[in-house]
Formats: sequence, structure tokens, C-alpha cells
Amino acid sequence: MVGNQINFVVVNQTANSLYALIADGQHRATSLGRDTWKKLIGLEASLQHNCNKEGFNAVCSVTRTRARIGILGNNEDNCHSCDSRIGFGTAGHPDGSNKCGNTAAGSSDNGDKRIKAMGYILVQ
Repeated sequence: MVGNQINFVVVNQTANSLYALIADGQHRATSLGRDTWKKLIGLEASLQHNCNKEGFNAVCSVTRTRARIGILGNNEDNCHSCDSRIGFGTAGHPDGSNKCGNTAAGSSDNGDKRIKAMGYILVQ
């Protein structure tokens, strides 16, 4: 939830549990696309245009920017030094305190953002 706006997305992923998807730290890709991830935040959402690594345990190699569940963006054409992310269980550059929501800097498509959100993960 961002402000009073409730948004949701369905991620169809087969596994024995959510724990099984994230505990080993291995990246498991999803294919929702950047626009779907941005809809979770709303009109203020911002991501850099490149990298677009999404899914479970997404990590950029140099800055260690990461999302347990989410998407990462970079202004360079690689996934080394990401400065933007949307998701759950996030951390890294440029704001390590934002664990759920949207953090963006460095030529992001909707400007620099620090949007903290209340997130719920429902597992079936």
C-alpha cells in the first residue's frame, strides 16, 4: 500500500513454499515486465531504463542492490551498478533503509524517488 492506494500483482510461480523460492539466494526470474512492477507503486513510480532484472532474489553484482521479490533498474546497459528498484525485501544503493517500495536515482524515468510502501505477500 502506498498512501491509501492498494495495488496488487499476481506472480504465478510453482514451488513448495515461498521459503523454497528465496532461501538459497538463487535468482528465479519472472516475466511481469517493468510496467507491471511500476503499477504496484502508482503514478510516482520510477526506474532506470536498463537491466530490468526481475523475480525472486534479483541482485546487481557491484552495488549489491537487491530485491527478494521485485525488479532492478540501471542507467547503464548491464546489471552491475543498479540505482533503482521496486519490490519487497529490497536493499542497496542509493537508500538501504527502504525495504519495501521504490527507490530510484541516476537518470530514472520518473526522477529520483524514495517511496516506502506497506507490502503484503499472499501465498497459495
